[in-house]
Amino acid sequence: MVKLSDLPERELLFPGHAACPGCPMALSLRIFLKVLGPKTILVIPACCASVIQGFYPTSSINVPVLNMAFAASAAAASGLSRALRFKGRDDIHVVAWAGDGGTADIGLAAISGAAERNEDMIYVCYDNEAYMNTGIQRSGATPYGAWTTTTVTGKTEHKKDVPMILEAHKIPYIATACISYPLDFAEKVKRAASMKGFRYIHLLAPCPPGWRFPAHLTIRVGQLAVQTGMWALYEVVNGKFQLSPISRALLDKSKRKPVEEYLKLQGRFRHLTREEVKRIQEQVDESWRRIEEMLESQESEDKR
Repeated sequence: MVKLSDLPERELLFPGHAACPGCPMALSLRIFLKVLGPKTILVIPACCASVIQGFYPTSSINVPVLNMAFAASAAAASGLSRALRFKGRDDIHVVAWAGDGGTADIGLAAISGAAERNEDMIYVCYDNEAYMNTGIQRSGATPYGAWTTTTVTGKTEHKKDVPMILEAHKIPYIATACISYPLDFAEKVKRAASMKGFRYIHLLAPCPPGWRFPAHLTIRVGQLAVQTGMWALYEVVNGKFQLSPISRALLDKSKRKPVEEYLKLQGRFRHLTREEVKRIQEQVDESWRRIEEMLESQESEDKR
């Protein structure tokens, strides 16, 4: 397990960048680059990360960055990876770093193509559950009931399950993470870096201005997302599904906190009725029943 002391002191994301106070994406990118190190190339589509890096020729990110069109980060990373392989360079990590808009929606076709070809890259989706950079519009990753500027009475559709869409592509590695558990995230980045092929990490990134909570509560909101079961932490390694230790304890329903504790801290859910909160709780409980079924199926396969 990665320890805090294992992370190098060298910073590859400099202070003074343009992220909002309490920004989970900046914190996660800082940790991510500490794990991967300077031999990393980032491909960043239109998103918050493309803004906070600053303007050429200066940058807050101290690794090479290729800024790419919204839909094409996975395609561009595929080309970079193949070019490096052609040059005999297997010591450089190619990373697509994108938000949920560029992943769940606009970039999904390119991601699917890269995954189907098993291109050698790490793809990280930092999921703040809306198009935050352009005005908090709903995305396919916005959860049911959430306010955005385009769902002012609450979104009526469910959140798109991108990790399981990628699981259907049979890629070597998939993980979910949350920035409120940074060492779990760092461990998963380290594991992904040790493998080859298309590796995908889906990172929950609570956004203070978009989710309507005070900046000092970023970590607490993320913790509650996990502790209520709204966000399960897991890995799929070469097709084998496994819950991360933090979430494994929540198989016992009595250990999950009520979803209301998570929802009530966020202004984007302030309009919900008791019935709607109850419906979200039922959705969470149903998702954990599916997780239990997946684990039981996995155990049966392991015994064969």
